[in-house]
Amino acid sequence: MPRILVIDDDDQVRSMLRQMLERAGHEVLDARDGSDGLRLFRSQGADIVITDIVMPEKEGIETIRELVHEEPGVKIIAMSGGGRIGPSAYLEVAQQIGAQRTLVKPVERSEILRCIAELLA
Repeated sequence: MPRILVIDDDDQVRSMLRQMLERAGHEVLDARDGSDGLRLFRSQGADIVITDIVMPEKEGIETIRELVHEEPGVKIIAMSGGGRIGPSAYLEVAQQIGAQRTLVKPVERSEILRCIAELLA
């Protein structure tokens, strides 16, 4: 069963993603910021990391950099709903530093499941 780590500071988003991914047959770990996410990744590992970009504590760009540095082959999906400069700019940077897929929030169920299937193939 593929393990997916979801990192997002929004409790509702994390809960929705957990339920959707578990129903699709994945094991799900979740964290409310990059620091917690990195701790979980280091201790339990994950086949795919889905991370928000704009978060308090450790934000997504920094989290992606650390994940890629520690595990160069890690599969990452970056998500963003905006921030001061809009989601496109954040997601472009995320892709440049190692995210294989990027999604603009709100994320459609079919879109995230398609991305996961492509990364697991």
